[in-house]
Amino acid sequence: MLDQAVADKKAQVRVVAYDLSEPDVVSRLEKMGSRLKVIIDDSGSHGEPHSAEAQAEKRLSASAGKENVKRQHVGKLQHNKTIVVDGPETKAVVCGSTNFTWRGFFVQSNNALVLRGKSAVKRFLMAFDDYWNNETPSGFGQTDSAKWADLGLAGVNARAAFSPHSGSNALLQSIADDVGRKTTSCLFYSLAFLYQTPGVMLNAIKKVTKDKAIFVYGVSDRKVGGIDLQKPDGNVAPVYPSALVKGSVPEPFKSEPTGGGGNRMHHKFVVVDFDKPTARVYLGSYNFSVPADTKNGENLLLIRDRRIAVSYVIEALRIFDHYHFRVAQQEAKKAREKFTLAKPPRKQGDKAWWEEYYANARKIRDRELFA
Repeated sequence: MLDQAVADKKAQVRVVAYDLSEPDVVSRLEKMGSRLKVIIDDSGSHGEPHSAEAQAEKRLSASAGKENVKRQHVGKLQHNKTIVVDGPETKAVVCGSTNFTWRGFFVQSNNALVLRGKSAVKRFLMAFDDYWNNETPSGFGQTDSAKWADLGLAGVNARAAFSPHSGSNALLQSIADDVGRKTTSCLFYSLAFLYQTPGVMLNAIKKVTKDKAIFVYGVSDRKVGGIDLQKPDGNVAPVYPSALVKGSVPEPFKSEPTGGGGNRMHHKFVVVDFDKPTARVYLGSYNFSVPADTKNGENLLLIRDRRIAVSYVIEALRIFDHYHFRVAQQEAKKAREKFTLAKPPRKQGDKAWWEEYYANARKIRDRELFA
């Protein structure tokens, strides 16, 4: 998309970046010249003189002009990861959870959306201008960008809202209520920092998990560097990267990207009732926490579309299966049981491994849901 923007000589480009260090991104932004305006986070280590973000600021100030580069942290973090291209040939937006870093692209589990069309571009351009002109939560929270608005995508019911929100238009409680009270069939999530963030969202997920009629799969990274895996039986099982690549683990469960420190699971999405006409997915840079709601700069989308909900469920299953295999292996070792692939019954009287999927209520739900 950035190459399209470079080629589209009349295109204007707007970027809001929390992390900004990936060379292929920064070098392309330099090619935009004064057609680029960019907001770069300056919180914590990002604000240090020799940080990657400070280096990006220096390079882009030289190419775009100092007046087109702004450092910002809103109330706490400018946590967005958005690019907007508005030109005669290209009208597109990138948003989601993927930071513009090497780890963001090549190591972490992340998602990004490319939205195309005048309406989506208009919405994100408005948000950029509101961030540029309002650097505090109280200022930005009063703008229309902080409210839900339709993205105008053909054939897709999609809305976007940007943080920080003011008290009157805060979204976290309403999202938690939707998950906790309106989930009827199944809930899938992949949420970085969930188990580090007590509050209404974690409470809603725990409430749904206790409902035996609802099927729940989920993963979250652990504060101490591992993964919390939410099993359908309601138990949260920890699994750690240090133990993941040892032993005779088969593909695709064995290979795992490495490089640098920090968390590997960086998604922020929740899928509700993917198998129903009411299927919906919440996604973005938004961490479903109070800071994300009322202090940080964030993008959040709500998409009511089964095709998109299913695509996110497939990603949730990919991650879940990747780690659930490790958990099952560890549990077998702890119980001193042999961890083997179950075979079909060979003789009369043998118990088939699938019998419990017709007797156990939770596994019946599993079988019927994915059938």
